[in-house]
Amino acid sequence: MLLVALGIALGNWQERRAAQKMAIYQRLAERFPQAPIVLGPAPMPAAPMEFRRVTVTGQFDTAWPIFLENKTYQGRPGSYLVMPFKIADSQMYVLVARGWLPGDPARYDKVPDYPTPTGTVTIEGRVAGSLGRALQLGKPPVLRPNAFVQNLEPAAFAQASGLRLQPFFVEQTGPKLEGEPFVRDWPAPAMGIEKHQGYAFQWYALAAMAFLFFVITGFRSGTKHDG
Repeated sequence: MLLVALGIALGNWQERRAAQKMAIYQRLAERFPQAPIVLGPAPMPAAPMEFRRVTVTGQFDTAWPIFLENKTYQGRPGSYLVMPFKIADSQMYVLVARGWLPGDPARYDKVPDYPTPTGTVTIEGRVAGSLGRALQLGKPPVLRPNAFVQNLEPAAFAQASGLRLQPFFVEQTGPKLEGEPFVRDWPAPAMGIEKHQGYAFQWYALAAMAFLFFVITGFRSGTKHDG
């Protein structure tokens, strides 16, 4: 009976995970096709903004580039370049993931060459609450300019840099300047809804088999006892 209860509990947990992923998919399907929002200096909460297309005008801060490593594209290792972007006529910044850059196979922490537009520019992108979460082995490195990190959060970046930040990222989609090496084929959030539903079915099936085993063996035991 403990196995029955465990199977039902784990099946319910997988069903909840599937429901959460479905809610994410529905938000993406609803928000991304909407007209872009002009991102200004007013602080915006992350949750209502996630997956919305935005445009933002301002200037890249070249003093604080960060490389989010272990990002592959078509089987090639590389990293995302993340830079703070100062929103025009304000002291508010937003972290912009400018795109994917290939890594140096001989030296993973070698800073790749990349251009940065100077002056005031307008960029387009998609709001992301996270750029993915990797398993961190050991103590994470200190956030500093040109650091290669496994994970990055706006709050940690704001504390390290002293900059006032919006609580989300913008995955840049345009414009693409001549000679830019960035790949901006941003992956959709991993859904895996069918996987969770499949796991739930397996756990429920295990619970059902355990229950049948309990009933059948109990019936046989009772029959032998009566005989």
